[in-house]
Amino acid sequence: MKVLVTVKRVVDHNVKVRVKTDCSGVELDNVKMSINPFCEIAVEEAVRLKEKGIATEVVAISIGPAAAHEQLRTALAIGADRAILVETAEKPGALAVAKLLKAVVEREQPQLVLLGKQAIDSDNNQTGQMLAALMGWPQGTFASAIDVTAQRVTVTREVDGGLQTVSLKLPAVVTADLRLNEPRYTTLPNIMKAKKKPFETLAASTLGTPIDTTLRTLRVEPPAERSAGVKVESVAQLVDRLKTEAKVI
Repeated sequence: MKVLVTVKRVVDHNVKVRVKTDCSGVELDNVKMSINPFCEIAVEEAVRLKEKGIATEVVAISIGPAAAHEQLRTALAIGADRAILVETAEKPGALAVAKLLKAVVEREQPQLVLLGKQAIDSDNNQTGQMLAALMGWPQGTFASAIDVTAQRVTVTREVDGGLQTVSLKLPAVVTADLRLNEPRYTTLPNIMKAKKKPFETLAASTLGTPIDTTLRTLRVEPPAERSAGVKVESVAQLVDRLKTEAKVI
């Protein structure tokens, strides 16, 4: 079984995001970039499937700038067998990314596609669902547990009311949630081995898929700063302020 797993390059989750002075976007110069945390969970799950003998090959794919090869090398160090970078200088939207992934899926013919449920930069939570719709494949989103057999994949999904278990016929699309697993640390020997693993770069234009987006960012602003709190000397004063100033009681 071949597993295709997606990797997105985002600002590291430990970095405090800063908005550009002209409010045109987020500052990315000299900022640490990493694998999207949910994508890293998807990579870890794909590698675990291979370690169990269920998957025979794990292929990591990223769509983005040339610098995304760093994140793909990390995926190879985690345990992916080879990597594909669909290089584009533009920033395609979720639908354009899904269409590019569809072209790669049709070429690679995997039995399972694993994605992170969402990216921490745009928080769209759309690409996996769009890819499944374009392929006409069943989908299991927000997966907190996955059980794969020869013909089916059972996905335990996190929903508002608790957990829901669905059984999907392969091939299928599954998106990983936070509690699916805890990604391993990449060791130095595996980082060195990753440099020798196959790495393919494709121009997005060669896939025959337009990547024009219908969305345009007009302005990006940081959230308003919270005002400082006040101290009161007694419960009676607190109640009085809640009545007269906050007007909540």
